[in-house]
Amino acid sequence: MGCSCSEKQLSAPGVDTALLEPYLSQYADKEGSLISVLQKAQEIYGWLPSGLLLYIARRMGVPPAKVIGVVTFYTQFRTKPVGKHLILLCQGTACHVNGSPAIEEAVREHLGVEEGEISANGLFTYNNVACLGCCSLAPAMMIGESTYGGLTKEKAVKILKEIEREDTAG
Repeated sequence: MGCSCSEKQLSAPGVDTALLEPYLSQYADKEGSLISVLQKAQEIYGWLPSGLLLYIARRMGVPPAKVIGVVTFYTQFRTKPVGKHLILLCQGTACHVNGSPAIEEAVREHLGVEEGEISANGLFTYNNVACLGCCSLAPAMMIGESTYGGLTKEKAVKILKEIEREDTAG
């Protein structure tokens, strides 16, 4: 991620950094707070664009490479926009042997997207993950903070349709 900006420039084009500023003011000088700041930034903006990463690095006085290293190391961070609801499909051993490939196929077909893409209605993005840590529920997926287990293709699609109904009704 190269940068052609001057060291005096302290902005993130297209991002309202004022939303993050109170949090940065509180934690910018605290050792070991980079992950917390990145988590808050992602909570606010939904993802971490490169300009925002540079802004955070400068405000916190750390090299941009360190910020980028943290963001690319931890799978919780997103450097691309996602739909309103992020679906995490477990592909761990227990989920795989209990049918997660079929669940992925059903989700992909229902949404009309490949992994990492945003559905046409802007509601969903799905990503495969190595493990959700809920093997007793296999196959399982998370959508936001909710975990769904014992999935079948039909049950997974029914869950997605229910979320779509709730979003269009509300």
